Amino acid sequence: MKDRAQAYVVGFTGAPGTGKSTLVDVLVTLLRKLDRSVAVVATDPNSPFSGGAILGDRIRMQRHALDPKVFIRSMGARGHLGGLSLAARETIRLLGAFGFDPVILETVGVGQSELEVAAVADTTVVVLTPNLGDGVQMIKAGILEIADIFVVNKADLEGSNRAVTELRGMLSLSNIPGAPKQWKPPIIATSAARQEGIDKLWEAILAHRRHLESSGRDQELERQRLEDETAEVAAEIARDRVRRALAEDPTLAKRLVAEGTPYGTAEEILDRKR
Repeated sequence: MKDRAQAYVVGFTGAPGTGKSTLVDVLVTLLRKLDRSVAVVATDPNSPFSGGAILGDRIRMQRHALDPKVFIRSMGARGHLGGLSLAARETIRLLGAFGFDPVILETVGVGQSELEVAAVADTTVVVLTPNLGDGVQMIKAGILEIADIFVVNKADLEGSNRAVTELRGMLSLSNIPGAPKQWKPPIIATSAARQEGIDKLWEAILAHRRHLESSGRDQELERQRLEDETAEVAAEIARDRVRRALAEDPTLAKRLVAEGTPYGTAEEILDRKR
């Protein structure tokens, strides 16, 4: 069982335009009807030029802004390829300590390098839409490997039934190495704009949570998350040390340019006594 100070994390990811933010918004509405305190952490991409981020979820979820049991925090990804800012894990831990459960995590999107949500969330929800693209691209993106629940959003559009059928066919043919054999990811059809299918989505999330707790996989995931976070923090500390050393030691920086030895220079910096 998870410690009371640890919130259950539900991660939402999917390509831009699938309606993730609208889906999260209506899910928050449902959770508030159930008297649940809920937090939303949404990551937005930063501009590579100004470093700024739009942080649009603060705009999209205005109807929850005055609710004391809803906390919404938009965070810039700061160029982090996984789609999550480095501070997201600590933010989630803090929100759990303040009693928010669940914490909903929404990433900037999904792609070849934007799958980190699965390493942070307890339940990963992958949001798709009809006519999004062919199945090969879906498999290439790694979606089948990370999803605990599939949502075909905008189910009121033409082609939604075909999308569900194709996805079900791919799942039946795929051997998903990252998922426990006991859990088969369900496919939920929703229409966030019409607030349809949200109850079924929440039921699926609760079912996955019960599965993790009964199988003991929740403890295994927690251990793996702490190990990953430790490695990530260590890498960031090392990166900062290298940058400061090159900025403060002109001789070292000149030798690096002259000799072109980044590996050797990095080892030399990290071997130095602080």
